[in-house]
Amino acid sequence: MKRFVFTCGDINGIGPEIVIKTLNKISAKAKTKFYFICPSNVFIETARLVKPKFKFEIVKRINQSSAFPVQVIDLGKVRINPGKPTADSGRISYRAIELAFELADKKKVDAIITAPISKTAFNLAKINFPGHTEMLAKWSGTNNYVIMFLSEKMNSALLTIHIPIKQVPRQITKNKLSSTLQIMFQTLKEDLKISNPRIAVLGLNPHAGENGIIGDEEEKVIKPVIKSLGLKKNISGPFSPDAFFGAKMYKDYDLVLGMYHDQVLIPFKLLNFSSGVNFTAGLKIIRTSPDHGVAYDIAWRNMADESSITRAYRYGELISKNRNKNA
Repeated sequence: MKRFVFTCGDINGIGPEIVIKTLNKISAKAKTKFYFICPSNVFIETARLVKPKFKFEIVKRINQSSAFPVQVIDLGKVRINPGKPTADSGRISYRAIELAFELADKKKVDAIITAPISKTAFNLAKINFPGHTEMLAKWSGTNNYVIMFLSEKMNSALLTIHIPIKQVPRQITKNKLSSTLQIMFQTLKEDLKISNPRIAVLGLNPHAGENGIIGDEEEKVIKPVIKSLGLKKNISGPFSPDAFFGAKMYKDYDLVLGMYHDQVLIPFKLLNFSSGVNFTAGLKIIRTSPDHGVAYDIAWRNMADESSITRAYRYGELISKNRNKNA
């Protein structure tokens, strides 16, 4: 029996809506159980907008012998403020992730699929994490993790994540880049079953530094690390990002590694705005999510597209299957 858990995300955003829409599509899957961590009143109110097509029960904790295909794990009642980040929405979204991690860590579920959260709501709730990735990595007890974006058109990853642009250059170190590339190589082979992965590494500076004329990170860090790994046939770069994407060279690689957030997220979202998936690579647990935000502007209006979180579930299912093959 396969088991998957969804979190509600920020309750004032589109999270609860897109989870129910996804469960409507997948909950009839044979030999699979689904858990949805969500306050009971939020689930009931969302169900007025999006009628569940599945049988469910609302419980305080999972019952693994239950006959219901979906169990809603109740986090208690909470005030709903559609379209607005609040301390309550930050607290509830945090608790949902925390409980989902506990279930995955105890191997009671095969993968976590997280709905979008709000960093503003986290701040209002005085929760000092910039996002899911950093939270799950800390709870997993590791500094060796990578934020990865998956799609049929392009896979990408980030060397640095949620930091100001001015801090990016000092974060590009030989140890960090080497560790990231090794995690990516193993992730592609083991989690995605790509036997001979090809990775493209982007430069930091315009024209990839142009041999040190426009910045020296490429000459001092990126090129030496690629050479030191001894994977010449598998890892190439550094490439000038504008020419790389302009010539659609991403089609020739299994993964594109960018130096900072927008460098790869802009082209990735241009290609996959409704179907991209966020995956935290390098962790012992499996966590996927949609690659979009809370969408407060359309929250609680039954207008949200669930395609990305549905794809996140599909990738969670695939990766858990592949990991079981390796066990």
